[in-house]
This record gives sequence, C-alpha cells and structure tokens, in this order.
Amino acid sequence: MTRTVFYVSDGTGITAETIGNTILTQFGDVQFETYRLPFVDSVERAREVAQQVRDQGGEDRTRPILISSIIDPAINAALADSGALMLDVFAPFMTPLEEELGTSRSPRVGRAHGMIDYSRYEARIDATNYALSHDDGININYKDAEVILVGVSRSGKTPTCLYLALHFGIRAGNYPLTEEDLDKQELPKHLVAFRERLFGLTIDPQRLAQVRETRRPGSRYATLEQCRQEVAAAEKLIRAERLPMVSTTHSSIEEIGSKILKTLNIHRHMF
Repeated sequence: MTRTVFYVSDGTGITAETIGNTILTQFGDVQFETYRLPFVDSVERAREVAQQVRDQGGEDRTRPILISSIIDPAINAALADSGALMLDVFAPFMTPLEEELGTSRSPRVGRAHGMIDYSRYEARIDATNYALSHDDGININYKDAEVILVGVSRSGKTPTCLYLALHFGIRAGNYPLTEEDLDKQELPKHLVAFRERLFGLTIDPQRLAQVRETRRPGSRYATLEQCRQEVAAAEKLIRAERLPMVSTTHSSIEEIGSKILKTLNIHRHMF
C-alpha cells in the first residue's frame, strides 16, 4: 500500500515534516510518498495547494493525507476543500495550554525557525564554520572545541559535527584515526589534552565498505578486509583509552547527537 502525504506550512515546513515523519514511522506496512509545501501563507496559495492535493488524490485513487502546521484558520479552511485527511500538528496542544495558562495564543508565522534571537543565530553560524574548519583533521587546534569526534574515515564524523553545529550551536571538530594511529594503538599527542571532549564513532565494516565503495570504487580503501582491520583496530584503541563510543550503523544522526550530548553532559536547547 502506498499513500501520498503532504506537509503544508505557512513557514519552512520543518515542524510539520519532522512531526509527520515521526508519526508515519509507526506504520511500517505502508509506503508513503511525501511532499513538503512551505510558505503557504495566503488563502490564494492554499487554494492552489488544495487543487494540487485533489489532483494527486484522483491520480492515486486514494485519499491524500495533509499534515498542516498552518496557524491561520482561513488558510486551513481553504486547504480542507482538498478532500484530504487533515491533521493539524498544533491542535491537540493549544486548547489545553490556553486553559492551563489562562490566555489565548498569539499566532505568528515563522517563530519556530525564524531569526528571533540573533545571538543564537550567530552562535549557530559560528559553530558551523568551526565544524567545517576543523573537519577531518584539517585544523588540529581543538582548544575551543566542545566535542571532538574520532573514528575511521567515513564513519559519520562530519555529518554528526554539522548536525551538532546547526541544531545546537555546538563547536564540534573531528579527527580521522590514521593507519599510524591504529598501528601504535595510542591517541595522537594533540588529542590527549582534550580527552574529556573526545567521543568515538564506529561502524559495521560491511556498511563502511559500501560507503567507501561509493566514494572510491575499486580501491583498497573500500575493500571489506581493509574496513574490518581498521574498525577492529579503532574500536580496540577507543576502548583502551576508555573513551565513550557509539555505532553509527543503524542509528539516525539525531540519535547519535543525543547520545553524545548526554554522555558528555552537554546541556543545550535545540535551535
């Protein structure tokens, strides 16, 4: 079974898509074709979207699902003409909160992902620049780093650093363990002083071989045997140094990031 899902928002659509994806994963027997439609901020645009949804329903011969984070009742009413199953991600929370707080909400587009707090926005940009300039051992001066990820090449260090930077404003660098490091079975000297900020990433060798084959097809670097040797040596080193470690094989980047923050006792709200 395949169903079409539209994430519709008067802002970026990130909230609707994030919540929607979480809900849809509970229905593993159903395949979903999803579309994100951001900045639906007028009745006219909503009518266009409603027609698009109707057309898709006619093509699929099944009722589309529309997950909305729209805050304007008139826009939602126009979307309802699409005939889709309408799910409002805010509806279950607003009435109980208004009753508890004794006040009505003040709807405003763009609060969740807008540039409300410029200092936090700048912190996120600075952290992203830091992650890029300290990626893959480019710059080994980690004195300003809050997190330093270590592991073999292509074990997920770069995307994890960028995730921590973009969503939490955390200055994260990463260092790829080299063959020399693995042969010596000791941390490089420039990492020893920052032991409390170190966190190891590992990965299943077969998955690593697949990732490396995509990057360097037919190379020794991508062979399963090479991947097995590097992963085994890296895990041995990380354990010997008593560093925390997590496997990236079956974990989402959000799960990996959360485990790192919890383990290193870093408390930071998501931007």
